[in-house]
Amino acid sequence: MPYHVVMAITSGYRGRFAPTPSGPLHMGSLLTALLSYLDARAHDGVWMLRIDDLDAARCDPAHTDTIRHQLDAHGLAWDGPVYRQSQAGSRYREALATLRQADRIYGCDCTRRRLREHAPAGPFGPVYDGHCARRHLLTDAPDSALALRMRVPPGGAQLADDWHGPLVADWQADIGDFVLQRRDGIPGYALASAVDEAAMGITHVVRGSDLLHATFMHWCVLDALGLPRPRSRHGPLLVRADGAKLSKQNHAAPLVTGAAAANLLACCRILEVVPDGAERADDPAAIVAGAVAIWRERSAQRVPPQRIVWTEETADSGIFGHAGTLGAGPL
Repeated sequence: MPYHVVMAITSGYRGRFAPTPSGPLHMGSLLTALLSYLDARAHDGVWMLRIDDLDAARCDPAHTDTIRHQLDAHGLAWDGPVYRQSQAGSRYREALATLRQADRIYGCDCTRRRLREHAPAGPFGPVYDGHCARRHLLTDAPDSALALRMRVPPGGAQLADDWHGPLVADWQADIGDFVLQRRDGIPGYALASAVDEAAMGITHVVRGSDLLHATFMHWCVLDALGLPRPRSRHGPLLVRADGAKLSKQNHAAPLVTGAAAANLLACCRILEVVPDGAERADDPAAIVAGAVAIWRERSAQRVPPQRIVWTEETADSGIFGHAGTLGAGPL
């Protein structure tokens, strides 16, 4: 059975920013949003907003409103309507049906304890050992009692990232059969992201380098569904002094919209796209427009710095410098 989610037709660049509304945006979120926005606008492309709100227990509609307000306040205007994953359930179900008919899905009833005890370590984290791959659980139990896993192909996996270069891995030894749908019926990140990129017609995925390894899984789903891979560009991360990613789970401070110009200037320093006069500017839209112009002229194909230690002190001190200086190391 063919997969019927038709990829939107586009002849140019089409990018997106896809936050989860489990809390407000923080400085790490802003850096990713600005990076994807700059790359889209520098290519005269479309920049869309997707809200990854599948997990209702973690997501609050109020946070969606806050995120939209924060983006507006920082001069990051998206194109078209907001895409919400919570409204795309039929697409995910159709994709699962296609993969199941192709024998690329199997049921898994492994507990978290078993996964901890039997998943060998791989370069990207624990690798599922395939315990349920031949147990035919989908014929013996209702789907609702099982997680659904993607059966990865044998052999080598290849990923061409514009900023990291060609990456290779072994599907089974390094990645393993990954979850497409959780036991509670919520689609997994790999399935939802892959289906969404196709449904939205995304041509370029620009995001943080913490998701570089997940791209192997997203592309695996797209390949199995016969859908094209977008180009991928994985950029810098903000981390705490202890090395942990700046995130909502780590209680990163929410963006203060009243300090939008200063927030943008800090991110522009990291990306080396500080417009002339930005130190004195108080108009977020003007700062963003100037940064787009610099990105278009000089930085569109350049690998951004990959790892930046972020504290309130470094944010205020300007240690990242202006365009032409680098204050970060490799990821």
